[in-house]
Amino acid sequence: MGQEVVVKFVLFIAIALVATLLALVWLQRGDRRAVAALRESLSSLADTEAPRFRPAMVADLPEPARRYLTWAIMPGTRLARVAEIEMRGSFGLGDADDPKYQPMTARQVLALPGGFVWEMRTTGGLPISGSDAGGAALSWTRFAIAGLIPVARAGWTEDHRRSAFGRAVAEAAIWTPAAVLPRPGVRWEAPSPDVARVTVEAEGLVQSVDLTLSPEGAPLSFVLQRWSNANPAKVWQLQPFGGPLSDHRLVSGYRIPFHNEAGNFFGEEGYFPFFVADLTSVRYLPD
Repeated sequence: MGQEVVVKFVLFIAIALVATLLALVWLQRGDRRAVAALRESLSSLADTEAPRFRPAMVADLPEPARRYLTWAIMPGTRLARVAEIEMRGSFGLGDADDPKYQPMTARQVLALPGGFVWEMRTTGGLPISGSDAGGAALSWTRFAIAGLIPVARAGWTEDHRRSAFGRAVAEAAIWTPAAVLPRPGVRWEAPSPDVARVTVEAEGLVQSVDLTLSPEGAPLSFVLQRWSNANPAKVWQLQPFGGPLSDHRLVSGYRIPFHNEAGNFFGEEGYFPFFVADLTSVRYLPD
């Protein structure tokens, strides 16, 4: 009788483990399908009839904004709001005292105001992979160990959507400057002589990003007041997010920083750049 109970217990555990494994596989497959669908949707937003850049388009902007945009976009460049980006670098899983940086590679489609989808995979240490997505109408964070065991799964809340929108605006201001040219929903200001501030409004969300510029117009750093709960109290609040920018290069008529660092509380004592990346490929759509 005792042996029969043991056998039943072992069978129960085995069935439960198999069921859990199948559920995790199904979950990750669903995530991959969602990423693929969003990549395709964002890429399709590329405008095949987009005009070409003329400095006159920004002639009425404050001087720092005009300086930045005429530095970042070469005259005659086809205005592309959509980009496919690849990168490698380090992703910090710890804090300022113990960063626990993991080497990583990632790829992304960025298409403000439609959004972004970022796929990351660590290439050493703990095998973590997954995606971040966000924009004016959607958001998620989904990461798993060994492509199977969830370690971070969030999104589809107003707090998360607002936070993701902040990231989308900041990255567009840096990597797809054509997406932040003046138009309805995009305005520029000059808080100081060497700072250009862009504010983007979409789907009921508003986000401003400050770019500190060199005398020539190159962005040296960025900062935004981002809605986030990445703080010791784990409460949602506005807090500075940003980092230094360097290694500016010319790609298809756009000058952008290839070395990028970012973290919470930029400019304050608690700053920790958990994202340190070098771009390896940038493709503006349509080609």
